[in-house]
Amino acid sequence: MSANALAPYRRLTIKIGSALLVDKTGKLRAAWLADLAADIAVLKAGGCEVVIVSSGAIALGRGLLGLSAVALTLEQSQAAASAGQIALSQAWAEALGRHEIVTGQILITPNITEERRYYLNARTTIATLLGLGAIPIINENDSVATAEIRYGDNDRLSARVATMIEADCLVLLSDVDGLYTAPPAKDPNASHLPVVKAITSAIEAMAGGAASHLSRGGMTTKVEAGKIATQAGTAMIIAKGTEAHPLKALTEGGRHTLFLPAQSRAQARKRWIMGTLAVSGTLQVDAGAARALLTGKSLLPIGVTKVTGEFERGDAIAVTNPDGVEIARALVGLDSDEARLVMGKRSDAVVELLGAGNRAALVHRDNMVLVGAQEDSNERA
Repeated sequence: MSANALAPYRRLTIKIGSALLVDKTGKLRAAWLADLAADIAVLKAGGCEVVIVSSGAIALGRGLLGLSAVALTLEQSQAAASAGQIALSQAWAEALGRHEIVTGQILITPNITEERRYYLNARTTIATLLGLGAIPIINENDSVATAEIRYGDNDRLSARVATMIEADCLVLLSDVDGLYTAPPAKDPNASHLPVVKAITSAIEAMAGGAASHLSRGGMTTKVEAGKIATQAGTAMIIAKGTEAHPLKALTEGGRHTLFLPAQSRAQARKRWIMGTLAVSGTLQVDAGAARALLTGKSLLPIGVTKVTGEFERGDAIAVTNPDGVEIARALVGLDSDEARLVMGKRSDAVVELLGAGNRAALVHRDNMVLVGAQEDSNERA
């Protein structure tokens, strides 16, 4: 294994907790953030894409608004988040701006990563920012959140973001250098685990038990984030972030725990498309299109002979051959009205009908899974 823990990964999601960014007096740890920004700049210069999930809005807002109470009301938390989000965004923009890196702010809540249309829009925005060389700074939208405001949610949120953008690895910077066989503060004989191959009930017990909707922060929510990430084919690293240059430390052999992905991203995506999403409609194709799909081609509108059902872009649909037999399950690239409009038409006609900005394929091959024996035979070919 390379001493550089980040070497295998080209797209990283990095989660930063409030305690790392903000000190106990509510002030930004500006020097620490400057060091982290320098680390990120080095990774980016080396060809790595970076997405940041950053806590800290409420913590900064408390100080700005003079809220000294240990426990804030919901309304106070929302107000603190509103004020603090501006300061947090500015801090990231300035820190990374010193390295001539542009940042883009995205505020989301967990439901956005689970509702398909919002999911696609958020993913497209993040991908576009990355493509333009910017670094997205993502935070939970605590200024309008209700039950979502509780410490630790950004662990799970970062895992959802990492899987949404198909990150190679999720890095959780924490106040500890990884997972131990027991909480080291309570058990001096606890052993550090450098690698976790699978998150079992025993691993959950080491973190303090299985996480639930009532869990608040700590190692429990980090392991829960690990379950979300690794099951979707994304590796996860827990590393100590309290010292200067925490990402540089990871590239130089710093101690951490690596959670191995349970499967490849491609396998995870296929299982998700086939087993998780309800089918909203059907595209029937002609014999030529059916043969093309079996050789790994995308589905073009010209090969579609019939559209059944009502669906939106990104919904799961079934693809059937001329006999009505399902040959593939897929995420569709157009809504049902657009699909009916362009079915059977050549690509140049599709551009005239829908505009040049639309994809030529009705279903891209990366969003399609061949069904049953056809998938097996295609993979063997």
